[in-house]
Amino acid sequence: MKAIEVCPSTLMPGFTGYSPRAVKMLFDGVVVSPILDIDFESERDQQQVMENMNNMSISGAQEKFSAVIDNGIIRLSHEGEQSTYILKPAPFNLSLSTRKQIPANEHLTMQIATQVYGIRTAVNGLCFSSSGQPVYITKRFDVTGGIKDCSQEDFAAILKMTEEGGDSNFKYNGNYAQIADAIRKIIPAWMPQMEQFFRMVVFDYLFANEDAHMKNFSLVNRGGEYFLAPAYDLINTCVHIQSGSDFGLKGGLSPDIETSDVYDRTLHPCRLDFERFAERIGLPKKRSDMVLNMFMEIPQETYALIDHSFLNDKMKRMYKRVIEERRVRFVRKSE
Repeated sequence: MKAIEVCPSTLMPGFTGYSPRAVKMLFDGVVVSPILDIDFESERDQQQVMENMNNMSISGAQEKFSAVIDNGIIRLSHEGEQSTYILKPAPFNLSLSTRKQIPANEHLTMQIATQVYGIRTAVNGLCFSSSGQPVYITKRFDVTGGIKDCSQEDFAAILKMTEEGGDSNFKYNGNYAQIADAIRKIIPAWMPQMEQFFRMVVFDYLFANEDAHMKNFSLVNRGGEYFLAPAYDLINTCVHIQSGSDFGLKGGLSPDIETSDVYDRTLHPCRLDFERFAERIGLPKKRSDMVLNMFMEIPQETYALIDHSFLNDKMKRMYKRVIEERRVRFVRKSE
């Protein structure tokens, strides 16, 4: 296993384990080892892995495992035990050549979202299997003090999108304006939540998350009050596979807005398209401009986080190239 030289959560250099900030945010003050006693891909641990997978109820295509902290050790939860964390190792799909880089990619993208762009995200980090492979870990935001205290409903369910008719890709249907309309309808004080949602949509485009589908946006119901759930499943998908679309939803931003001449000419949106989207979902221009201005340049802090990340050197170069290409598209002037 490669020596740990940066915090596996905050990516702050100078740490051989979790930094004090990570201990506080991710583990509620408990000092935790970043090393698991399990290898998700070893035959020795397969029965335990499969039993835990069968107990997981959280949806998604990538394998997820429920976990708890036990005397400073991250372990898989037992049947009937309330999990407080979710583990995501490299996908088991061996056809994806860069699959072992996916946990580090998701961790990096989530850290950039919160540290650089102020997006509220599920608290997260990396831990490492017994063979040294990075495993993404995220703290469940629907569990507090070991008790599930709220419900979570994704927008595929809210908008009543199902596999009816055998459409297994139903979560990619629709457009982002549909989510915005639901936010306005369900959340009384919707404006701050809408600004957060808008920031997430712009981030997903600039950081090439082409898997930002209906199930990757959710509402949390806590005591009868609805809130936009923290961002989760943020990842630069383009360094692994090209989907052929700039957005996770087939309908893009909205069918109700006129696309820019840049979009019509290149098939890629620019800032003007997001300005029109912001107006469509009810954001004041002053607020939308503040968000959009953040993405006109790539801050040095973003490059520092990429350099400190657990991606290999080739993937770091690819990650930088992809976001630089997206920024160039974004800042193009419409005639």
